[in-house]
Amino acid sequence: MANDSVKIKWTRYVLIMTVLIAHPAGATEVENVVFDKQVVIGQQTLEIKGAGVLRYLRFIKAYAGALYTLPGVDPATVLSDTPKRLEVEYFHALKGKDFGPATYKGLSKNLDAVEIEQLRPRIDYHNSLYVDVQPGDRYALTYLPGAGTELSLNGRSMGVIEGADFAAAIFSLWLGKNPYDLQFKNALLGIGG
Repeated sequence: MANDSVKIKWTRYVLIMTVLIAHPAGATEVENVVFDKQVVIGQQTLEIKGAGVLRYLRFIKAYAGALYTLPGVDPATVLSDTPKRLEVEYFHALKGKDFGPATYKGLSKNLDAVEIEQLRPRIDYHNSLYVDVQPGDRYALTYLPGAGTELSLNGRSMGVIEGADFAAAIFSLWLGKNPYDLQFKNALLGIGG
């Protein structure tokens, strides 16, 4: 029931979150996955900060990803209330129902129990948006201050979740103090080699 009210409440924001892809000369390629150099969200142009591959058990390539931010955003402030977009393209099929447990496991490494409990209705709604993916499918999380965090699959909006607090929490899975993978985090932030 709570999920239904969240869905209805945030449906109107989906139009705000429409993302236009710019195609400037060149692009970033990671493991044969191409990411545009820029994306335009609303009135703002975000530039690719970094890109890399997340590996499962250090050897299995799970997905390639790219992070987009405003130019000059300091890696230390990337989780602040600033526009950002994370795109991930999968190398393997995954079940939609498996995203929720992985989300909660990752959040428990970056948030305390009270924070998770406060965000639970929005986390549950977010997790309900995931569907099965096949190799080559691309999920994107796009945060725009005042509008929320949109989850999209292959360019189609799945839903929007309100709040800078939710955005900071969900992006912490990849960019927080205890991310899924530190090498992937550093690659997304353009840190190191």
